[in-house]
Amino acid sequence: MQLLQNKVALITGATRGIGKGIATTFAKNGAQIAFTYVSSDEKARAIELELQALGVKAKAYKSDAANFKAAEELVNAVVQDFGTVDVLVNNAGITRDTLLMRMSEQQWDEVINANLKSVFNLVKAVQRPMLKAKKGSIINMSSVVGVKGNAGQSNYAASKAGIIGFTKSIALELGSRNIRSNAIAPGFIETEMTGALDEKVIQQWRDAIPLKRGGSPEDVANLTLFLASDLSTYITGQCINVCGGMLT
Repeated sequence: MQLLQNKVALITGATRGIGKGIATTFAKNGAQIAFTYVSSDEKARAIELELQALGVKAKAYKSDAANFKAAEELVNAVVQDFGTVDVLVNNAGITRDTLLMRMSEQQWDEVINANLKSVFNLVKAVQRPMLKAKKGSIINMSSVVGVKGNAGQSNYAASKAGIIGFTKSIALELGSRNIRSNAIAPGFIETEMTGALDEKVIQQWRDAIPLKRGGSPEDVANLTLFLASDLSTYITGQCINVCGGMLT
């Protein structure tokens, strides 16, 4: 059973980690995939081919989600190429970690723009085709850090907490039009980025988690799949943690 058969999904930041996991899981479930990237054309093209090999239409778009005009142009291009957008996954994000006393205005602005303003940009742009279709699922990637905070990540925590408040507000605004809006808060997810960290540090993090392991991109992708599909048609305005019990 392909849960997203004939649905068009737009996923930001899908060339690695969680974003790539979501794109792959969606494609395996029959979704047509439009995804964004900001740097490597070669890597984006390789992922495009990987997704197409799963038997679905897939196209990469070089676009900066933090740019309002670029986001609008992106959605217009996706609608032109695919006909509509049924599912939006706002996954693109960055970190600029440091203590507040050392944090520059630039480090603050970069994280807020890339993580939070990008969500505003894409949701505002995508609401037009969703309103026209009278349906849609918006899924915004927050973080457990946005729920509980973390020293050295005040900019990141603020951006991810803002996503939760924004998500709930949009659920209230668009619910009557059959458009759902939910957030996902991943905990410690093991990706290419965490692979560069010291193994002893990673093991300490694992030991502190009730399930005694880090999560995988697929763990997050499976919840994203559920929220994108018709299995979750009565779920909106929620923030669901995927953290192995870290926040329990």
